[in-house]
Amino acid sequence: MAGYESFTDIATDKGVEDPNLSSAIVMPFGLLSVESEEVRKQKVNWQTYVQSQMINPEDYEMIADYDCMGVEERGKILEEKGDQFAKSCLSLLARLSRDKTIRYILVLIDDMLTEERSRASIFHEFGERANVNVWASFLKFLNREDQFIVHQTGIIIAKLASWGKVLLPDSDLNYFLSWMKNGLASAAESVVSALVAPNIGFQLQYQLIFVLWLLSFDPRIVERMIGNSAVIRVLADILRESGKEKVTRIIIAALRNLLEKPEEKKNEAALSMIQCKLLPVLSVLNGKTWVDEDIKEDVEFVYEKLNERVQDLSTFDEYAAEVRSGRLEWSPVHKSEKFWRENAQRLNEKNYELLKILTKLLEKSADPTILAVAAHDTGEYVRHYPRGKHVLENLGCKVMVMKMMTHNDPNVRKEALLAVQKLMVHNWEYLGKQLKAS
Repeated sequence: MAGYESFTDIATDKGVEDPNLSSAIVMPFGLLSVESEEVRKQKVNWQTYVQSQMINPEDYEMIADYDCMGVEERGKILEEKGDQFAKSCLSLLARLSRDKTIRYILVLIDDMLTEERSRASIFHEFGERANVNVWASFLKFLNREDQFIVHQTGIIIAKLASWGKVLLPDSDLNYFLSWMKNGLASAAESVVSALVAPNIGFQLQYQLIFVLWLLSFDPRIVERMIGNSAVIRVLADILRESGKEKVTRIIIAALRNLLEKPEEKKNEAALSMIQCKLLPVLSVLNGKTWVDEDIKEDVEFVYEKLNERVQDLSTFDEYAAEVRSGRLEWSPVHKSEKFWRENAQRLNEKNYELLKILTKLLEKSADPTILAVAAHDTGEYVRHYPRGKHVLENLGCKVMVMKMMTHNDPNVRKEALLAVQKLMVHNWEYLGKQLKAS
């Protein structure tokens, strides 16, 4: 049961201030704990269920009485009628479907387990006597749309598995572990969202980065972390600003994993790090004296790998990495006539990936520099690629550029106006050719 214990340590209070802090992986800042408190305040009208014959009188009597009791009284009734409590809870979960009610029942169960770990046996013993698969009664809720229900169910299953003496059947265990694995695959995105939230405390910041470091040991998760450029970008920003050695240590260790774990993705990871301007930061860190040999070794490794990669980069690789990062700035490549003459057509690669990103930046970004550079690049693209106008129209980019002509920032307005002029000039040139041909 050691494997279960490690999961439950996350779900409970071992070394964590908030018992539900693990939920920050998918519900940042202990949101699950906050929602649980709200659920407790929303009492269920059990009488309406028994009157409509949705639940039987026996289950109604059990749950209605238990719901009105204090902690001590609940403890006594669980000692005397634990079997009936388990039966009623499982029966209600099977018969009722309203999210609000399911939430309430799950919180009741979680509370009674948290108050006394040995109570996990109440459900297991009932299951054995009644020949009921207790696990199946909960596992079905992992597919609900209500994320509170999903996460609360996951914690209850972990507690029943860790604190009880009954093992999950192989099929149920595989199902639960698959659910956990799929949840971890998207966890990095939620952690990043929490990291960029305002007023995040240092300790929580460190714990969230620690989660990313743990996730970075799984090559399959790392692939998604690299694909989501926000992960590297946020880590780079924190590394640049942080003066805490333990934060530096964990970020550098995570970056090393991103460069090592998925062999086929290491070049992409290095490219993202270079684009996030990590080389100057690493140069400073590499020149420092570290008491911790692990930091020194990791800094040297990451610095060396990025230097190797930067030697192999083409100008277009650098441009593509900058666009994918979403952090456009007036680097020399944007103003290079030679670059656009040689590479404008390459913006059509991968089903117009880079043009779609530029269009999205024009639509979503609030940064004047990003908007100005994006508008400029679309103008250069259409100037050097004969059919570029039609591509931009089909992608909706032309409309976005024209909207920028009324932007508050003068530089954005200027670049948008120039881009629209290039679109029109190209149109005139095309019209001239058609007239000559006729």
